[in-house]
Amino acid sequence: MTPTPRTTLLAGGALILLVNAVALVGVALNRSGEPESRLRLSERELGLPWGWSRGKENSGLALGLTWRLNETHAGGEHFVGGAYGYSGGTPEWLDEARMRALGFDIAPTMEVLEGRRRVERQQRREVLLVLELAGPAWHKAVQRARENAARHEAAALANADSKEFADKAKRARELLKAEEESNSRLFAIDAGLDLAALRAKYPDRGRFLILKANVRPRLDSRERKSWVTGYVSELAVPTVNVPHALRPGLEPALRDTARTPVGTGRRFEATLAVGQRLEPWIEAVAVPAKPAR
Repeated sequence: MTPTPRTTLLAGGALILLVNAVALVGVALNRSGEPESRLRLSERELGLPWGWSRGKENSGLALGLTWRLNETHAGGEHFVGGAYGYSGGTPEWLDEARMRALGFDIAPTMEVLEGRRRVERQQRREVLLVLELAGPAWHKAVQRARENAARHEAAALANADSKEFADKAKRARELLKAEEESNSRLFAIDAGLDLAALRAKYPDRGRFLILKANVRPRLDSRERKSWVTGYVSELAVPTVNVPHALRPGLEPALRDTARTPVGTGRRFEATLAVGQRLEPWIEAVAVPAKPAR
């Protein structure tokens, strides 16, 4: 029997209601009971998504969770500054043994090309990613930036007539300043498959977030040697919606493009909660008052 326009309309409406009901049930389950973790973040860790307009009202607002990691490039060279969120990277702790523990098929190989095909054809897996706020990983990134600035400053002094060395030293100082004052302090430090085991290892729920993320294997090689690493590609939930009730205080701060001076507070701080399904939401927003002129 051919459906009539009326039955098609009713079926479409019923489907929309069903999808919304499922979503609402999921939200309710996620937010039931005490949050799995709750952290106080600033604009360093919560940023505006690309394309959000500061000049006009929007029907919705979501903030991107800006996380980072300390990477090690081929040959053991450290990447000064780390990854700047969203795109992920290859953390120095995600080695072959850890990838095997995450369920990837990692077997020794004598030939690099054969190994690359074997390793990288595997599909990405969803794992549990541990993110630490303002901990040793962030301090390590600051220290690396500090050492990098000192190295370039010494080179500039030794080559006083070189604009190239002077420019490099200036850039290194800028990287250090950003690391200390504005870059995200939220770093990926571990991954696993068992939430209870990870939470037992990282019990501070006000410092460690555990979120779902995607990991895929990759094979690095250098000088006829190869080794397996892992690439953290993205969070399962990369953005967090701002409740409508919290937007009036937050949007003016987001439109204020001038950052506040160091030591006087940020444009905003937000309390991020993570629920039973490891999905985050924003509980509260605080906007520091502007100093009187």
